[in-house]
Amino acid sequence: MRKILFGVVVTLLVLFTFKYCGEKRKDEIILKENSALIQEQLKNVSKLIVTEGHFSEVFSYKNSKAYFGDLLSAEKTALVVVNADVTVSYDLSKIEYELDEPSKTLHILSIPDEEIKISPDLEYYDVQADFFNQFEAKDYNDIKETVKKSLMKKIEGSDLKSNAQNRLLSELGKFYILTNSLGWTLKYNEMPITSSEKLQDIKL
Repeated sequence: MRKILFGVVVTLLVLFTFKYCGEKRKDEIILKENSALIQEQLKNVSKLIVTEGHFSEVFSYKNSKAYFGDLLSAEKTALVVVNADVTVSYDLSKIEYELDEPSKTLHILSIPDEEIKISPDLEYYDVQADFFNQFEAKDYNDIKETVKKSLMKKIEGSDLKSNAQNRLLSELGKFYILTNSLGWTLKYNEMPITSSEKLQDIKL
């Protein structure tokens, strides 16, 4: 009778051990599958988020050189019409993140700064230059740099950057939806993202 009872106990222990190990292995497989799914999602959104704009402006260019003190001066002037295409983008392939599988947490460590690209098309009108002060390559380069600086100020005062940030937060919202549906936690700089609205508190 004791042998039979001992055999039953051993059998139950073996079955329990197999069941426990089987369930643990199943949890690990699901965890691995979930982390792989999150990594795939991160890979899929690793593209540029772009906001485009167009700016038009007219500049007056003037350059004067003095000779023999102030007795003689030579001037060159031009009217410059600028049409520029501007893009504001984020390269999401540069997002730094960590997957903490034991705690089921996706840590977003840093988000890249926006990239601003200005492509100006310059047309010159009413170009005039005195004999001693002709237009040179340096003048055109200086005009182009001045135009870019002026356009950058306009971009800072426009809604292009905020529109790009909104599109970025929309992409990050996909991470929240995915991690939340899988029972994971999304954190940015150790701040838990507990709702889509919480993303608006992210300081970029």
